[in-house]
Amino acid sequence: MSLFQLLNGLTFAALLFVVASGFTLIFGLLRIVNLAHGALYLFGGYIGYSIAVKTGSFVVGGIGAMAAIAAIGFVLDQGLLRFVRGNELRQVLLTLGVAFFLNDLALVIWGGDSFTVPIPEMLRGGTRVFGTFYPIYRLFVLGMGIFVFIGLWVLLNHTRLGALIRAGVDDAEMVEASGVNIRRVFLFTFLFGSALAGLGGLMGGAFLSLYPSADAEILTFSLAVVIIGGRGSLVGVGVGSLLVGLLNTLGQVMFPELAYFVIFGPMAVLLAFRPLGLFGRAT
Repeated sequence: MSLFQLLNGLTFAALLFVVASGFTLIFGLLRIVNLAHGALYLFGGYIGYSIAVKTGSFVVGGIGAMAAIAAIGFVLDQGLLRFVRGNELRQVLLTLGVAFFLNDLALVIWGGDSFTVPIPEMLRGGTRVFGTFYPIYRLFVLGMGIFVFIGLWVLLNHTRLGALIRAGVDDAEMVEASGVNIRRVFLFTFLFGSALAGLGGLMGGAFLSLYPSADAEILTFSLAVVIIGGRGSLVGVGVGSLLVGLLNTLGQVMFPELAYFVIFGPMAVLLAFRPLGLFGRAT
């Protein structure tokens, strides 16, 4: 690939990481199969777009998108998912229904047109990267992906909250017996994962656009990332995002008719030899 296409793959991988990291927090750590994650991405993008247009601030749009999707995540977790904990099939059906509801609600509010989140003035235009002229905003997305990875790594591995999350996943009853409200910790994790979907919706809406089927596409890619990297592994999500982002770009450029096969063909081969993914572990 040319340097331009390589950078395209890296920036798309960074966006996938932001979205898929939220998905793996919910699916990999909390063991909740949240198929509404793609709808949260799209709904967050729409909300962020509306706020950014009204206020003229990309940052305010991002904060609004994260807060709104975290609020929706609170209703989803406390109002619905609490009744089906431990039953993955019911979680799949319930979150799939929520995804359909959010998609229809988005159609009612924003219609079926395509929207693009306005980019701040300082992130418009391009710059030279190793002799290649490349959009500044896409480099910003790449930087955000790296920043989110470092932040999550520190949170999960070097803070008390991260230790409680990991301990609660392994033995929630023991953590509860030590006086910690593990349900509150899990609720925060769910809200944080949902907020990352909202942030990803705003970021992706600025260069991928927002349209009615974008949620299914991003959910498919997120599932591929988590399956390849391994459920519950932050490093796995990073490696999986890189592989999926680069393979998707390679497929669209060199094999446009087989773009999805370029991703899911190697994934099927990988799962035949490593069913838990590259960095997954048995629970």
